[in-house]
Amino acid sequence: MSATLYKQIQEFYDASSGLWEEIWGEHMHHGYYGADGTEKKNRRQAQIDLIEEILNWADVQQAENILDVGCGIGGSSLYLAAKFHARATGITLSPVQAARAKERASEFNLSTQTNFLVANALEMPFADNSFDLVWSLESGEHMPDKTKFIQECYRVLKPGGKLIMVTWCHRPTDESPLTTDEQQHLAKIYQVYCLPYVISLPEYEAIAKQLGLQNIHTADWSEAVAPFWNVVIDSAFTPKAIFGLLRSGWSTIVGALSLGLMQRGYERGLIRFGLLCGEKGGGVMG
Repeated sequence: MSATLYKQIQEFYDASSGLWEEIWGEHMHHGYYGADGTEKKNRRQAQIDLIEEILNWADVQQAENILDVGCGIGGSSLYLAAKFHARATGITLSPVQAARAKERASEFNLSTQTNFLVANALEMPFADNSFDLVWSLESGEHMPDKTKFIQECYRVLKPGGKLIMVTWCHRPTDESPLTTDEQQHLAKIYQVYCLPYVISLPEYEAIAKQLGLQNIHTADWSEAVAPFWNVVIDSAFTPKAIFGLLRSGWSTIVGALSLGLMQRGYERGLIRFGLLCGEKGGGVMG
């Protein structure tokens, strides 16, 4: 990962995570609004529902040792540790996020089950075959080398373990390449959210096959999650949020003012919400 990108991502989340938690809570990811996106529910419930729907979709019945890649302030890690009575390790590039995740683990009496550290997902500080569930919820889009990222997730996965990766994608390009206008739209999103680039779900699937993951399946849940951005936009312009934005600094303000870029990306079918699940051969996992 280039030092510049690493620093940009770190600084973006160092600056914005406190505000996000204050306004939107501990889960820094999309919510699930039913398969067709029409279910009415509060945003936090929608975010928890997303975690549960992903687990159901991937048929995860149990887990003992979980890695959360791009853990934010520990939303998924703590939820999964509590749900499965498991050990959970979270990694992030942001020291602010890692420290807050540790505080939150302590608040929930999960400190003995969890560990949070600052680490680069392309060079993880873990031994091969360490985790029976590797969970990456909306962090793949930040990775400057998608193949290396999935390769690292595969390396630390135990035989029989599962990788679940949920990430922002662009539309498949097998029938028509991205237009100049679409490329410009993506470039604006990349700039605001510190993304090197995104790829399509079929491209992720091809990488996973090439690396030897087994029982691979994928899904596109764009319709189910797209309403999330309308909810976030509505809540971004309350007095509390606006004061928070002014305190958090320019990159966070730009991020808030650019929420419409994601909303329009979904509306035009350019931005897709992709899921991929696969297993490492050679073991048994329920």
